[in-house]
Amino acid sequence: MSLNIVLVEPEIPQNTGNIARTCAAIGATLHLVKPLGFDISEKAVRRAGLDYWDKLDIVTYENLNEFKEKVKSKDIFLLSTKSKKVYSDVHYTDDSYLIFGPETRGLPEDFILENFDRAVRIPMKDNIRSLNLSNSVAIVAYEAKRQLDFKDLEEISPYFD
Repeated sequence: MSLNIVLVEPEIPQNTGNIARTCAAIGATLHLVKPLGFDISEKAVRRAGLDYWDKLDIVTYENLNEFKEKVKSKDIFLLSTKSKKVYSDVHYTDDSYLIFGPETRGLPEDFILENFDRAVRIPMKDNIRSLNLSNSVAIVAYEAKRQLDFKDLEEISPYFD
C-alpha cells in the first residue's frame, strides 16, 4: 500500500514534473487522469522529474469515469477551495487517494458534491484564488506522511551520522 496522488486533467507539465518528484521522494503512486494538457514524455515534464521518473509508480486513466470505475477505495480526499473541512483535520491512511483538479478550474463540481464529506481545503486568505498545484500536493502529501509517522522515509540525513 502507498499514498496515492491523483491529478485530474493536469494542464501544466512543470507542475506534473514537480509532483512526480514529490511522489518519488515519499513513495507515493502518481495517478494521471486524461486528458492531459501535455505528453508525459514531453521535455518539460521530464526536466522537472527526470532523475526520478524510473522510480515512480504511474497509473493513467482515460477519463474521470474510468478512474471512478477502477478505484473502489472509500479512502479518498478531494482537494477543493470549495470545501469547509481543512486538510489537516482528517485522518489519512497508507492507502489514501488525494485527488487534485486541473490548475485552471479545479475538480468538477458534481464530483465534489458527490463526495463533499471527503472534500478538504488548504486555508488561505480570502482574496487568493488558490495555491500552485505542485505546492498544494506537497503540503497535503507531507501532512498525510506526517500522520503516518513518515513511515518508510528517512528522517535523518545519513550525511550527519
